[in-house]
Amino acid sequence: MNDKRKLLVTFENEYPDRDYTIEHEAPEFTSVCPVTGQPDFATITLEYIPDKLCIELKSYKIYLNSFRNDGIYYESVTNRILDDLVAVCKPRYMRIYAEFNTRGGISSIVEVEYENNFEINSLN
Repeated sequence: MNDKRKLLVTFENEYPDRDYTIEHEAPEFTSVCPVTGQPDFATITLEYIPDKLCIELKSYKIYLNSFRNDGIYYESVTNRILDDLVAVCKPRYMRIYAEFNTRGGISSIVEVEYENNFEINSLN
């Protein structure tokens, strides 16, 4: 298991028979460029439709802060966040939208999605 996943805590969804969207925005995400060693700053938006579990916010904040000193590319960190969150809460749908601050004259947005088609379609 990925060590960072251990930081994530979940709680029971009290409304598992209903589709509803949860959105969390973290405007102070930081990691480190693996090439230059310079800090990278981003706003990470998490949007998901829970199934049986929801993500507890304090643990999510600590999880995101754990990347602060990691040398990791934008694409990798965005996909890793999605993989880790899906692994711990198994949502019906999840989207991570990572908007990185401009650096070197280029701004970057990385967006990744997960959809559990069986779960969503079985509710309709």
